[in-house]
Amino acid sequence: MKNLILIFSLLSTLAFAQKNTKPNIVYILADDLGIGDVSCYNSDSKIQTPNIDKLTSRGVKFSDAHSSSSVCTPTRYGIMTGRYNWRSRLKNGVLFGYDKSLLDPKRQTVASFLQAQGYHTGVVGKWHLGWDWANIDAGKEKVDFLKPIQNGPNTFGFDYSHCIIGSLDMNPYAYVENGICTTVPIDTCPAEKGVRFYRAGMVAPDFKHEEVLPTFTKKAVDFIEKNANKAKPFFLYFPLPAPHTPVLPTGDFKGKSQLSPYGDFVLMVDDVVKQVVAALKAQGVYENTLIVFTSDNGFSPAGDLKAQLNKGHNPFLQFRGTKADIFEGGHRVPFIVTWDKEIKKHKTTNQLICTTDFFGTIAALFNQKLADNTAEDSFSFLDEIQPHRTNKIKREAIVHHSIEGFFAIRKGDWKLIMCSHSGGWSNPKPQSEEAKTLPPIQLYNLKTDIGETQNVYQKYPELVKELTELLTQYVKNGRSTTGQTQSNDGHPHWKQLTWIPAPK
Repeated sequence: MKNLILIFSLLSTLAFAQKNTKPNIVYILADDLGIGDVSCYNSDSKIQTPNIDKLTSRGVKFSDAHSSSSVCTPTRYGIMTGRYNWRSRLKNGVLFGYDKSLLDPKRQTVASFLQAQGYHTGVVGKWHLGWDWANIDAGKEKVDFLKPIQNGPNTFGFDYSHCIIGSLDMNPYAYVENGICTTVPIDTCPAEKGVRFYRAGMVAPDFKHEEVLPTFTKKAVDFIEKNANKAKPFFLYFPLPAPHTPVLPTGDFKGKSQLSPYGDFVLMVDDVVKQVVAALKAQGVYENTLIVFTSDNGFSPAGDLKAQLNKGHNPFLQFRGTKADIFEGGHRVPFIVTWDKEIKKHKTTNQLICTTDFFGTIAALFNQKLADNTAEDSFSFLDEIQPHRTNKIKREAIVHHSIEGFFAIRKGDWKLIMCSHSGGWSNPKPQSEEAKTLPPIQLYNLKTDIGETQNVYQKYPELVKELTELLTQYVKNGRSTTGQTQSNDGHPHWKQLTWIPAPK
């Protein structure tokens, strides 16, 4: 009888442990994928993405999700830190292939947080947050590619890393695994033009641009296979280099979309999702894996916008603008969360979220209170995944940021843009003659004017004042969440803070 009781007790303990096992986490970040490129967001899409769509069958589809910036590097900073990118030293633009790390080794990242929660962490793909090449201070011509890099992914919470430093169109072209070039870039390659664009520069002998997405996919699958069913749960951050330029569909994907090379490349991204899900299922861990799929910004015109529109495909739906812009098309992104164990049916939510919110959501999942100097702009959306986990504090507003460093703030239906132009690549462009003739700010009611066509700032001066004051508060407090005031990096006043008087 005692033996039966002991066995029953052990089985009960095991069942309880399994029931409360921490989920594996996979974060797939597409690169320059427009919200209209995902067919579950666009009923008229000429590109069908069945594998991405399938994530929503037992998942949450966010219809009002935004990247923290309308370009690559800044959005990645926000994902890793839960902090708005403009609080870093990078006030506009992106990093390039020889730039030093944007991340501060003293700052906790979502990866180092998950390490502390007992996770084995890995990143495979496009890093684009900089790292310090050996001897870089002597100039990029003097870099020693034989020596380990410093301040790369492994410094910031990743046990394993296999990455390229920036976009696939940025040299030097080499894979870096756990801080070491797998093959040293000793050759040079010429530039390519058009949708196949990439810059001339140093390249490793075995580095083929067309093979990068398949190579990263294999590495991601290998990471899952090696770490599934281990004592530690795993976190895989998988930032894809696609469908960003160079647009390089391979093999059977060439011509498959019957739209354009860009459409074919999007189908490759969809197939990547298929392979990741298949690997999770093959290892028996899909049910208890939380998967996030999103994009770092809106569609890029470099993907040959004219070709898409001429064939009836609109990659930014009803939204104005593209990648780089302060308008909705620059930063409104697909955002899907699935967790088979917890989410039993499809759900679409209009909850306002930002890519910075991943960190706060993961912290809430483990009931962990973050330090005041951590994830200062990250609000939990856990209640959208687990409705019984009600959030005490919801996101009140969101700050948008363009490639040229211009700001907008959104609260409810109202969006206030702190410049007269797009802030990016669309018309009216910054410094253009047209922009000089327009009002210095723009106010739009997104409920009635989602296309941002009617600037009503003159009709609602009190609303302009309220939103301006809230944005100023967010800037000066060093945070948008509650907590102790923090400092932004660099000088406290920079040129894009046009509405805040410079200190004397």
